[in-house]
Amino acid sequence: RPPRSTPKPSSAASDVYKRQTLASESLPLCGLKILSVEFYGAGPFCSQYLSTFGADVIKIENSTQGGDFARTTGPNSLGPEDSLYFQSFNQGKRSLSLDLKDKKGKEVLHRLVAKSDVITNNLRGDKPEQLGLTYSVLKEVNPKIVCTHLSAYGRNNERSAWPGFDYLMQAEAGWMELTGEIGSNPQRAGLSLVDYMTGMNNLFAIMMGVFYVRIFGQGCDFDVSLLDTAIFQLSYPALWSLNEQYDLSRQPRSAHPESTPSQLVRTKNGWIFLMCQTEKFWKVFCELMDEPSLTENSEYQTMADRRRRREQISEELDQIFLKHTTEEWLERFQGKIPVAPINDLRQALENPFIRKQGMIQKIDHPTKPEMQVLSNPIKWNQERITSHPGPHNVGENTQAILREFGFSEAEISELQVEGVV
Repeated sequence: RPPRSTPKPSSAASDVYKRQTLASESLPLCGLKILSVEFYGAGPFCSQYLSTFGADVIKIENSTQGGDFARTTGPNSLGPEDSLYFQSFNQGKRSLSLDLKDKKGKEVLHRLVAKSDVITNNLRGDKPEQLGLTYSVLKEVNPKIVCTHLSAYGRNNERSAWPGFDYLMQAEAGWMELTGEIGSNPQRAGLSLVDYMTGMNNLFAIMMGVFYVRIFGQGCDFDVSLLDTAIFQLSYPALWSLNEQYDLSRQPRSAHPESTPSQLVRTKNGWIFLMCQTEKFWKVFCELMDEPSLTENSEYQTMADRRRRREQISEELDQIFLKHTTEEWLERFQGKIPVAPINDLRQALENPFIRKQGMIQKIDHPTKPEMQVLSNPIKWNQERITSHPGPHNVGENTQAILREFGFSEAEISELQVEGVV
């Protein structure tokens, strides 16, 4: 192979990592070392939680393939190997360039595994076995290593070699047929919820594995898949269908299948979502509305009564709510009954309450000072954890990581010349 040099981190990137290391020393996961063979969304979504709370997440990328292809997804305004999409999922991590298909690359991996706590991947289901990322292989190197595998359809089954993404799971698991207005085409959720929930399942698996090692002194494998997660999220509608042959269908106005009114309601200048989930909230709602057509109607006395007359109630509510703006209705209701405005993306991000809660923070990215990012939703001791930018270039931390794991300068140089790192 032709010689290839590992990109050197900029001084700005090095300074960021030094500050990050100092800041992580008191965080809950300080000292936990994670190797992650990951790309795109679900796996990185998981490991970013770990890095945010102090774990040293080493992101293994193959530079001959351009690294994580999230680096070139969406507006690529941060550099040729960096993007806002990539930074959404990779804050606080370090990047190691390594060819896992190479024999020497596997030897490097084993030396890393020997001093790590976890190795996680979100590869196609047949790849972990091919690359030797399973516990059956790695236990010979480190019997305490925890191996987690996130894939589309799982491992060791007839679909293990199938590629798969979030939207496919929403389709096959029935989500799309349950989403949207009656009579409209099947619709996906506006966000990649299956990816994110599977990432959280993987996070839970990692922490269970770490706890298992603490108790029993040996590692293990965990598997999570997109399709399993999507099916599991069917929750109570699945049990209704399995046990009572009651199949949930789409509801008008995105309404709750049982509680009424719990739905979209049209206002003078837009929409709000009203949720009278209990008899208590219906009573408070009626008192606040002071509308005889609602309070004195004997047909609306119970939840079952109102559910049977959902269309009728919707028409009445439209007539009433069209008299005032969304803002006026919110001022009347907020804090008394469950209600929320229907915001677009920009309105949601500019919400003063969200800003006051610290859900958006600025971080010092090497090419975009004061880059705005979303804060982790988990508070620690009632405080938000400060984020740090993800690796700006593929493999920018390779040399530093290898030194930390005991590689000599001669070994590093040889691996670089041979194109292994």
